[in-house]
Amino acid sequence: MHERGSLSADASGLPPPGGSPVLTGLPPVVSERTVVLVLGSFPGVASLRAGQYYAHPQNHFWRILQALWPQHPLPGPAHYALRCEWLLARGLGLWDVYARCERVGSLDSRIRNAQVNDFARLRADCPRLAAIAHNGAESFRHARSTALLEVPVFRLPSTSPANASWSFERKLNAWAELLARHGLV
Repeated sequence: MHERGSLSADASGLPPPGGSPVLTGLPPVVSERTVVLVLGSFPGVASLRAGQYYAHPQNHFWRILQALWPQHPLPGPAHYALRCEWLLARGLGLWDVYARCERVGSLDSRIRNAQVNDFARLRADCPRLAAIAHNGAESFRHARSTALLEVPVFRLPSTSPANASWSFERKLNAWAELLARHGLV
């Protein structure tokens, strides 16, 4: 369930001679307990290197969730499998819109030749799925790709450090509202 993503060159995110690296994303973190599936666009360089969703220390994803569930201490980044279990126990799942792409660096605007994930495979794995939450604009551009799951789709503000126009508190409020709507906070 928690395989690492891969880079075609080295983990620096620098292109191999002659082009952009072909990157493979991370596997979904889902279970029969998943009520809301959070979809990012594609893991950044730090996340691919670590083989972990939202591994960049400046990304607000894990910090927002800890603020929403303060009574449940979040395991540290060194315990990624425990973090995933912590997430699943609260009804959240994680995946990305893109299965693979070409990109130099971590910015969504640099994504090229992307292949969208096969969302149909989630039907059997997530029988309680009630909503898709897109973490940012690039992910939300592909909201139609999840239509076959027949659940409401929402756009949340990106937790990325590149989304500096939203304060932590404003991001937290938007995420809290959606998760409360689905009984997760």
